[in-house]
Amino acid sequence: MANRVELIFDFVSPNAYLIWGPLREVVRRTGAELDVTPVFLGGMHKLTGNAPPRIRNKDVKGKVEYDMLEMNRFIARHNLAKFKMHPQFPFNSITLQRMLYAADQDGRGVQFVDMMLPAIWEEGVDVLDPQSLGAAVADAGFDAKDLFERSQSQEVKDGLVANTSHAVERGGFGIPTMFVRQKGGDTEMFFGKERLGQIEEELAKG
Repeated sequence: MANRVELIFDFVSPNAYLIWGPLREVVRRTGAELDVTPVFLGGMHKLTGNAPPRIRNKDVKGKVEYDMLEMNRFIARHNLAKFKMHPQFPFNSITLQRMLYAADQDGRGVQFVDMMLPAIWEEGVDVLDPQSLGAAVADAGFDAKDLFERSQSQEVKDGLVANTSHAVERGGFGIPTMFVRQKGGDTEMFFGKERLGQIEEELAKG
C-alpha cells in the first residue's frame, strides 16, 4: 500500500492550479498516490471565518504586494508561465465542483482536474456560460451532459457539502490543504503551495 496525498480542492483557487503540477511531480518522485477531494471554498471560508488573501490582507500595508511577489517566484521556479489570472476571478465554482464530485465518484477525479485546470487557468474558459463550460468538459474527454445532470442531483449536492464540512472538521481552512497519509495510517496536514518540500520529506519517511 503506497503513501497517499489527499488534496482538498476547488477550481476557483489560483493556488490550486499552481500547486497541481509540482505536487504531481512530488507524488511521482516518491511513489505515492494522489487523491482529490472536491470542496466548495466559499463554504470553507464561511465555516471557518476565513477570507481570500486579497480581502483578508487588504488593510495590511505591503502584504498583498508581497503575496504577489511570492506567487511570481513560485511561478518562475516551477516553470508555470502558461498561468493567467482568470478574467472572471473570483468566479462561482459550485457547478464545476459538483461536476468534479461526480467525476470523482467514477474514479476520474484526478483526471478531471488534470484536464480542466489548463482550460480554466491558461485558456480562461468562460466557466459561467454553460455552453462554453460544457464544450471544455467534452474536450477534456468527459460526458458533459451526464456530469452536468448529475451535478444537479441532491446526492451530489449533499456530497459536496459533506466533503466541505469534513475538511473543516479535520482542520482545513483554505486551498490548497493537503493530508499526507503514511502506509501505517498516520496523517499530517499541510497548507499552502510553499509546503511542497515538507510534503516530500514526509512522504520519504514511509
